Amino acid sequence: MFWKRKKKVPSEFTCAECGKIHSDWPALAFNSPTNYHNLSDKEKEEIGKLDTDFCEIHHPDQIDRFIRVTLTQKVNDICETLEYGLWVSLSEKSYSDYKENYNNSNHEVGYFGWLCNNIAEYGNMLSIPCDVITKAGNRRPEIFPHQDFDHPFVKDYYEGISKKEAVNRIDEMLNNLG
Repeated sequence: MFWKRKKKVPSEFTCAECGKIHSDWPALAFNSPTNYHNLSDKEKEEIGKLDTDFCEIHHPDQIDRFIRVTLTQKVNDICETLEYGLWVSLSEKSYSDYKENYNNSNHEVGYFGWLCNNIAEYGNMLSIPCDVITKAGNRRPEIFPHQDFDHPFVKDYYEGISKKEAVNRIDEMLNNLG
């Protein structure tokens, strides 16, 4: 994540990247997929490849491929949304297509992916099926969890969360920054 706590949410935040104070809610971003995060430092060096938008883990028998995406969570009792920066795994074919068209500002396509981050309030969220939709203008793809998948995160995505819950999530992530 890229934010440092300045005051109680949703007041102001000092951005760890630019050093400026922002008054908007921060995006809750993960620097890597959980699969990469859980590797030892030695494994990251030997079998992992991570940059700001792509991640690969080269196991002896397979390669796991991930891309960075966004998710917009509806907040019911205010005119705000909670933004997430997450990672999904893609098939080799989808990953290759996305990577080949990464700089194509007109590339708009859908892929199937699996969510690869956990949000504390939901416990294990790995392998929630998602539609991954690329966007024109080289913006990060957005994900939409499959509505028929039985998980509290999916239910909250479609029904929305309260402002109090959104503020709690922001506080939780900001308090856990290393």
